Amino acid sequence: MYSLLLAIIYIAFISLGLPDSLLGSAWPVMYPQLGVPMSYAGIITMIIAGGTIISSLLSYKLTSRLGAGFVTAISVMMTALALFGFSISNHFLLLCLWAIPYGLGAGAVDAALNNYVALHYASRHMSWLHCFWGVGASISPYIMSYCLTNGFGWHNGYRSVSFLQIILTAMLFISLPLWKREKTSENGVSPKNASPRLMQIFKIKGVKFVLSTFFCYCALESTTGLWASSYLVNSRGIDSETAAKFASLFFLGITFGRFLSGFIADKMGDKTLIRLGTGILLLGMALLILPDRSGTAALAGLVIIGFGCAPIYPSIIHSTPANFGEENSQAIIGVQMASAYLGSTFMPPVFGLIADKINIGLYPEYLILFAVLMLITSEMLNKTAGVKLK
Repeated sequence: MYSLLLAIIYIAFISLGLPDSLLGSAWPVMYPQLGVPMSYAGIITMIIAGGTIISSLLSYKLTSRLGAGFVTAISVMMTALALFGFSISNHFLLLCLWAIPYGLGAGAVDAALNNYVALHYASRHMSWLHCFWGVGASISPYIMSYCLTNGFGWHNGYRSVSFLQIILTAMLFISLPLWKREKTSENGVSPKNASPRLMQIFKIKGVKFVLSTFFCYCALESTTGLWASSYLVNSRGIDSETAAKFASLFFLGITFGRFLSGFIADKMGDKTLIRLGTGILLLGMALLILPDRSGTAALAGLVIIGFGCAPIYPSIIHSTPANFGEENSQAIIGVQMASAYLGSTFMPPVFGLIADKINIGLYPEYLILFAVLMLITSEMLNKTAGVKLK
């Protein structure tokens, strides 16, 4: 039963990644058909982000009342219905309406699953599970590309992914009895039901530091991925095809890096992995700055940044019960998710303004700023949190 539930959770993490990269892969075809400007994709993503922030903040209340399994199943069902709604929409306003359940479902399932794994499973599974998120995020663009290149259209691309989500929803509802196990876990944790109120969370020692760490990390990761190709082409003179290939390798570096870090996570501990990852990504950023006319150093730096990012997000999540106590972890992880979405939503557009008004060549310096701030707040967390990490 224990292994079966773990397999279900791995599948659920694939479902987390499936919707995340669909809009970006389909939008070049969608916006001319919808008769809206290309920039309107930002409106949809902002609505989705708003929903994820709200549901992340409310996730601890939902999970304490309904249980992690039921919240996960309902949330995946919401994203499945939203994706199906996208597939039958021919007007931009309808997409905006379907984006509401899209975001609400994504935020709740993210917080519920991450907390459940942090409480019940060893650190290696957190790394591997987030690796499986990358698998889901890689599958959906392939499905959309197949539909577009074979004349099925973006509607069928969304519909195909929605059917996958519906199948996953059915599996999650069938697996609900497995989620009721609370007395035993791989970590030896026996979680409590009590959770602090939202305003009480910010008074817990170290919470502000972990929120700042998460904000900086997600700002860094999202900015790196969004602007990598533009920086390589416009600042380093690399051709667009090569730039696009290495920009995708950044995400593959994260996925493969999380697979590898799973093998060492239990031995090294969360704190060491966060430090190691930060050191690696700072090395990659240093390579981005090197005045190499061929651009080889910049390309290598981008891949190295991906490897550096790999262990940080899972390690921060997994360390939450150890830092703040099992009884507080669901509430704090929900707020962490909200902080993460704020960073990934607003900081990449800020760099877009910098690139437009000043110089896109400031890309490495912008990333270094968040990396250094993340390192500082992470170390301050280690000194102030109620329970020290290993």
